[in-house]
Amino acid sequence: MKRKRFVHIGAVLCVVSLVLAACKRQADFTVEGVVSGADGQVMYLENVGVSSVETLDSVRLTAAGEFRFERPRPAYPDFYRLRLNNQLINFSIDSTETISFVADAETFATSYRVEGSENCKAIKNITLAQLDANQAIGRARRAYEADQLADTAYARQVEEAVGAYKEVARRYIYSAPMSAAAYFALFQQIDGLLLFDLYDKEDSKAYGAVATSLDHFYPESPRAKHLYNLALQSIKVIRSQRPVNLDNVEKEEVGYVDIELPDIQGVSRKLSALAPGNIVLLNFTAYMSEWSPALNMALGELYVEYHDKGLEVYQVSLDGDVHFWKNAASNLPWTCVRDPQTVYSQVAALYNVKQLPVIFVLDRSGNLVKRVDDMKNLAAEVGALF
Repeated sequence: MKRKRFVHIGAVLCVVSLVLAACKRQADFTVEGVVSGADGQVMYLENVGVSSVETLDSVRLTAAGEFRFERPRPAYPDFYRLRLNNQLINFSIDSTETISFVADAETFATSYRVEGSENCKAIKNITLAQLDANQAIGRARRAYEADQLADTAYARQVEEAVGAYKEVARRYIYSAPMSAAAYFALFQQIDGLLLFDLYDKEDSKAYGAVATSLDHFYPESPRAKHLYNLALQSIKVIRSQRPVNLDNVEKEEVGYVDIELPDIQGVSRKLSALAPGNIVLLNFTAYMSEWSPALNMALGELYVEYHDKGLEVYQVSLDGDVHFWKNAASNLPWTCVRDPQTVYSQVAALYNVKQLPVIFVLDRSGNLVKRVDDMKNLAAEVGALF
């Protein structure tokens, strides 16, 4: 009798062990596939967070090119990528799914096949559309820098390239706004600048659609919370198109990204040093542009009229020629700073600046209340605030 009891207990333990092993496997997701032509090369699996990238695993590929990664399923839909040299394949995971890739080392980032996830197929199409836009803008920029394109022609070609990307992206955004592909489409960039403009009325609708859906399905997700806050800021700026009663504005936390850059004397100047209690015009500009003298003249007229009433100007130059900028800015009465990253400015990217000039208006409470792209409207917009 005792022997039979021991056998029975052993059988139960085996079953429990198998169940626990199965549960562990079900809590993982799998990424597998084949990469041809990459014998001896190392491929990495990385997690792409909201503000950082973490390497999770790696494999040295053989002549057969087969690979397999298993990782714990994320608590919320998340983004990952395979990296081979400088080429990337982006994908998303939202369950215990198995994603399969077939790729060639030479065209790793563009000509791969993916199975097991419709989201991942959509992300591939979005990536290809972004690459098309990047190449078109690159060609236009090279022609512009070689004086083969006028300002207006360059701006038009950039706008057309961005529009072509958005046409593809919007199909995924509005057909399934709760999807990882929709989120991915919103945050594609070129030269550090978002293709979807937070302060554009039509683009704001896309941010709002995805933010609302993710907030409904994944309210505790860090990505959902981050996007929801961005969408609210976008709506706030776009709706602020009427005069503001500044005397009744409640004090709030600063609603803009602070900037600290050197002036012509090399002294660091902060935007936040001007903001409290003043109306501030934050201007991104390039002094070497043909429109710069007229813009500075218009700013000068406003500065003379309203400076005693609390108007300040914080002008950020993205000029490549530091000496030209210093000479041009030396006689201007407002705060003039320059970003040494020039057209690759991360500060400009944070404000989603895609073309120059552009002016952001901060009210006396430090809230970003307007974005002015058409300089013809500048005097009216500033006058309304006073």
